[in-house]
This record gives sequence, structure tokens and C-alpha cells, in this order.
Amino acid sequence: MGLPSGGTIINFIVIGLFVVYMGQVAMTMYELFNPEACVPGKGTRCVTPHQKADSQFELRLYTSLSVSKTVREKDLMLAHREKQLDLTDDREISVNITLPLRTLNNGTLYAYVFLHPRGTSPFRDREVTVYQIAPLTKYRVPKAEAFNLLKEDDQQGNSTADEIPTAHWKSKLPIRVMQDPIPFHQQAIPNELYQLMRFTKNAEYLPILYVHELAQKSIELVPINSSIPEMTLNIVYSPISVGQLRLYVSLQHSMKMLQDFGFGEKDVEEVKSLFTDTGLYLLGLTVLVSMFHILFDFLAFKNEISYWKKRDTMVGLSIRTIVWRSISQIVIFLYLLDQDTSLLVLVPAGIGTVIEVWKVKKAFKLHISWSGWKPSVSFGTSTDSEKETQEFDKKAMKYLSYLLYPLCVAGAMYSLIYVPHKSWYSWLINSLVNGVYAFGFLFMLPQLFVNYKLKSVAHLPWRAFMYKAFNTFIDDMFAFIITMPTAHRLACFRDDFVFLIYLYQRWLYPVDKTRVNEYGMSYEEKPATTVPSQEEKTHKD
Repeated sequence: MGLPSGGTIINFIVIGLFVVYMGQVAMTMYELFNPEACVPGKGTRCVTPHQKADSQFELRLYTSLSVSKTVREKDLMLAHREKQLDLTDDREISVNITLPLRTLNNGTLYAYVFLHPRGTSPFRDREVTVYQIAPLTKYRVPKAEAFNLLKEDDQQGNSTADEIPTAHWKSKLPIRVMQDPIPFHQQAIPNELYQLMRFTKNAEYLPILYVHELAQKSIELVPINSSIPEMTLNIVYSPISVGQLRLYVSLQHSMKMLQDFGFGEKDVEEVKSLFTDTGLYLLGLTVLVSMFHILFDFLAFKNEISYWKKRDTMVGLSIRTIVWRSISQIVIFLYLLDQDTSLLVLVPAGIGTVIEVWKVKKAFKLHISWSGWKPSVSFGTSTDSEKETQEFDKKAMKYLSYLLYPLCVAGAMYSLIYVPHKSWYSWLINSLVNGVYAFGFLFMLPQLFVNYKLKSVAHLPWRAFMYKAFNTFIDDMFAFIITMPTAHRLACFRDDFVFLIYLYQRWLYPVDKTRVNEYGMSYEEKPATTVPSQEEKTHKD
């Protein structure tokens, strides 16, 4: 038995690392949600909760133009007082906030949230009072307005948005209080909780108050208008478990690190939505599926590159499909850039674009040589079997063009007349990508036609196909979780249909080892009185 190939060894290494990583993540999540409780005993110092089961609390919300280390009542303005707050029940309160003149003139505003026992004052009884500070405004560049390109009046009135950031109002203030009364070891308090804790003289910790800023979405921001001095603030309260609190605090620090690494606001927003818009069990499923998506992406890219690197013949493959996939991938990538799509979608699309362009070079047997600074381009010759495949390909595309081109042109004209766009470039990219998404799957059909004429699918990269098929079904789930253009979301389901047809052809034309495989090789030869040429054997497939 020979040694495994280098590609097989890489697969085993990657899958092994993937399994180890999944085990590490599972262990970390378990420890996050199940911290070790302190058992009082000899030599053991425990920090216990000050909150009792029958304790009653009051919530106060103040506003201020700035953040100060020294909190004084005269520097704050009372916005709302909730005299009886049940910490075990969800609650939503709508409050009208009067904005100071400085805030209306593109300034800031902060919320001071106080939680203290009923019958006490947050300023006189500081020992039993906890508070958190959170910004109520955020600076953001106004979104560019779309307009009808054929109407000059609209174009002049809706010029490119100003690049100066303006103050926006956060319409929601999510507040959480930890409900798990867990005694902690004094020297082993989790760091995520310690930074939120306040202690009494008796080494008891007060209720842990947390402003859940991860739940505040950019889509909920409202531009502050100087003519509207009052804004609505929705205070959303709910209890939180110790595991969720630790997870969200850790994520908040991770989001800041992503921004420091150069990730944009929209990219960070997409990551936040994965954790805050889903329930706990769906969150775990999302994390698990995300890991498999990354694994299948890597294996698909790796196997596809390996397949095309070894491929020396185009027998059985539709060159027009390859060229179309390359063009459509470039258009989709430009469209995703124009739509400010998340890097979670953009990066794999960019890698796929590079691979598709490289496949076109291999398909045309393109060779580039350099003589100094002068490039020389040459194309390889086609065998008789490859020319026969090209004839099938040409015939399929001829029929498809009668339907495809009129639909694309009609869709572009309709979009120009009735749909507003930010610019002519935006209209061009949108028209092209709508053609790709709506009718692009038709360009996958020539390969199905070639398979039908040859009665074979042995020439296809099935290993890479299956990894892509798994990811396609995973994308179906992510289509409802990650924010993306509607057309891109629908395209995920379109690909399912094409993959099912490929699988049907795989069943219809069983593998025959006498056929030429995807690398142009035949593992067995049928007995024959004469030895056929390589082109005849390929033609026979």
C-alpha cells in the first residue's frame, strides 16, 4: 500500500485541527456558562451576592452632556424614574427625552442608569447603589440618497451625501441585571464580571447592572433634527444569566478589537447580529454551522485548485460556462462592494473570483511569457474530442441566448425607468447583477447539456462539487441570519436546484472506470483487438 498523497495528508491535518478547535470551543462555552461556585469553609474566602430574594429595587435614568468620574446630582437631569422594578420580569418602557441645545447642534448625550433599593437615594446611599454610563448618540455619515437617473431635478436635489458625520439618536437602551446568585472565590472572580461588580463593606457584591450595547443596531439610529427637540427612548429591561453576561462582555471587547484591526462598522454589526438576534440554542447552532462553513469553504477551494492544476484537457467541460461563471463572479463581487456587504460574505466572494479567473486561463490554455517588459500571449490547440465538446456547448448556448439577452435588457430598462439609484455606476452594477442572479443559472445549463450528450459526469470535479453543495445548503440558513442584498439571498436557493440536477445526472450516468476521469486518465481499458488512440478513447466517453 502506497503512502497517501500530499493533498490527503493536508485534508487529514485540517480536519484534525477542526475537531480539536471544536472541542476547545465546546469546553470554553461550558466553563463560561458554568463557573465554579465557592463553598464556604476553612481558609476559603467567598464573595456572596448582597441581593436577597425579596429585595425590591428602583431604576432611575439621568442624562448628561459629558462623562464624569465624579457623579453629582446637580450635573445630571432626571429623565425617568421607575419606582418598582421587578428584576425577574421583562419590561419595556417608552420615555420622551428633551434634548439640550448642544445635542441638537450636533453634540453628544449620555445616559446614567442607576439601580438601588427602594426607599434609598442613589446619591446619598452610594454603598448600595450601582450605575452604568452609556452614550445615547452616535456620530455617523449620512446615508447616500437614491434618485431617478432620468430626472435631472431629482439628481440635482439628491447629490452625494455629505461626508461629515452627524449625531444620530439611539432609540433603544437595553438594560440587563444578572439573576444567578452565585458565590465566587474571592481570588477567582471571572474578569468579565469583576469589571462590572461593586462591593459592600461586608465583601458582598451588589446586583450586576449591564447596558447591553451589542443589542443596539445601526439600523435603529435616527438622525437628530435641530427642529425636533424631543426624542423617544425605549428602555428594554430583561434579566440575564451569568453565562450570557460573560459572553456578551467578551464579545463587546472582541468587537472593539475588530474595529482596531480595521473592520468597518457594518462588518462588526453583522457579527453582533449573529449573537444578539438569536436565542441561546440557535446561537450555538449558528456557531457550529459557521465552523463547518469555513471548513467546507477551505476544502472546496483546495480541491478545486488541485483539480484544475492537474487538468490538461477540456473534454466534457463547458468553456462557456466557465467564462460565464468568471464574469458573473466579478459582477457579483463588484455588486457586493457597492452594497457595503459584510466581510463575512465579501471575502469568500473575492477568493472565488480569483479562482474563477484562473480557471478561464486554464480552460483556454493561455500562456504568458515575458521578453523583458514585453508580454507574449499564446493559446494552446484543441483536440478533436475537445472540439466536439465545444460544439455541444455552442449549441446549448445558442438556444439559451434567445431567452437570456432580451430578459436582461428588459430588466435593465425597467430598473432605469422605475427604480431609483445612487449613481449611473450603481445602476449598471445592479442591472448586471440582477441578470446574473435572475437568469444566471441558465448559464449553468450548458454543462448539463454536455453531460447529457456525453452520457458521462466523470469529467466533473465531484469532490469540490460536494463541498460546495454542503455550503450551498448552509448558505440557505445564513440567508436569513446575515444581512445581504435580497438578490444574493435568492441566489442561494437558486443554486440548490442546479446541484440537485447534477446529483440526478450522477445517479443517471454511473461511474465507469473505463471512462476518462477529471484528470484525463482511464483506470481500466476495455479489451479491444486494436489499441485506440487517446483521442478515440476520450471521444468514446
